[in-house]
Amino acid sequence: MPRRRKTLLVLSQVFVPDPASVGQHVADVAAEMARRGHRVRVYASARGYEDPTRRYPARETYHGVDVRRIDFASFGKKSLAARVLGTASFMGQVLFRCLTERDLGGIFFSTSPPLVGVVASVVGLLRGVPVAYWAMDLNPDQLIALGKLKPTGPAARALEAVNRFILRRSALVVALDRFMAGRLERRMPLAGKLLVMPPWPHEDHIAASPTDGVGLRDPAAAAAPAWTAGRDDNPFRRSNGWAGKFVVMYSGNHSPSNPLGTLLDAALRFRDDSSLVFAFVGGGTGKRDVEAHVARHALSNVVSLPYQPIENLRHSLAAADVHVVSLGADMVGIIHPCKIYGAMAAGRPVLYLGPRPSHVSDLLDAHPFGRAVAHGDVDGCAVAVDALRRAPTDELARMGATAADLLAASLTQRLLCGRFCDALERALGATRSAR
Repeated sequence: MPRRRKTLLVLSQVFVPDPASVGQHVADVAAEMARRGHRVRVYASARGYEDPTRRYPARETYHGVDVRRIDFASFGKKSLAARVLGTASFMGQVLFRCLTERDLGGIFFSTSPPLVGVVASVVGLLRGVPVAYWAMDLNPDQLIALGKLKPTGPAARALEAVNRFILRRSALVVALDRFMAGRLERRMPLAGKLLVMPPWPHEDHIAASPTDGVGLRDPAAAAAPAWTAGRDDNPFRRSNGWAGKFVVMYSGNHSPSNPLGTLLDAALRFRDDSSLVFAFVGGGTGKRDVEAHVARHALSNVVSLPYQPIENLRHSLAAADVHVVSLGADMVGIIHPCKIYGAMAAGRPVLYLGPRPSHVSDLLDAHPFGRAVAHGDVDGCAVAVDALRRAPTDELARMGATAADLLAASLTQRLLCGRFCDALERALGATRSAR
């Protein structure tokens, strides 16, 4: 009689179809593990993270994954109290389910919510199963860098103790870049269980199609302005009235960890230039600052749009002529600038706002497909925007092609997700099974 398969539990407050990036990446791992023959069960919130009024099915099968969504496990992110209440409720309910799960083989978790690793580690200890930790961002590092916690205060010390417990109990720890790995290893030696690799872009949903202006990469179009090589066939450009305009886009989570003040101040320099559009697409707490800046200065060249469904990302990202990637001056190794991969998959140049050295500056130094400006350098930002919009089409095409080719060679979803799941299988002591 074939042996009953063990269950890999995945704990993630957000999961597809929620647009939050961490949920989409966790879903990729869960689906790939199920494809390899593992029995995978996900516990997630029944409500949207960004929009708690949105409800998702309580039970469904997603690419072979058993998804179970929990009520009263997310109340949105409008306030700290709502986030804390949602996190506490999710963790309490998940703890009970983990402790009573039959045939438990291992637990995989990320940082949604930030302390769910406590639940995974406690259950792993009590039930004698391995746990795997995907560090998407680091706290209390982020809270300290933002000035919300004192580094020597009791809350920071408690969080540090929790982090060390999670790291000690984890059979696999995945860091997103060398800077994050360094921070983690300063907490605790991780030899033999640390994997350093970036998250992957969803290139199947992002890579530009012929109607999105891939002619930008055609050197034959070099004599034409950058936006005339089929770009205005893009449906996202058409629907927003961007025909004939040069679009500088920031797409993703707006937060204090990814400050946008320098870009917004630079947009003021071009307020009378109707050929330029600054598009801010996405959500987050920093979205209010963008909209307040637009209202305060009555800017007609800055537009604010919501998160786009993943099936529309191909068109929304390709609607940009240049993508902005921002990383806070004190955020190197604390968060990872994932937005750069969407720009690369879309084949677009990058305008980086942030410190050196960083993961983005490493990429741009080795593979020049954009420009870098420090936060606070409004003059430099304005000069960079103007230089990019005046650049010959073949120069923009070269930068976009460099980015896309680098991604295709070493940063695809198939390659990185496969590498991730190989490490996850080894760490959990799992074997592929067709049983």
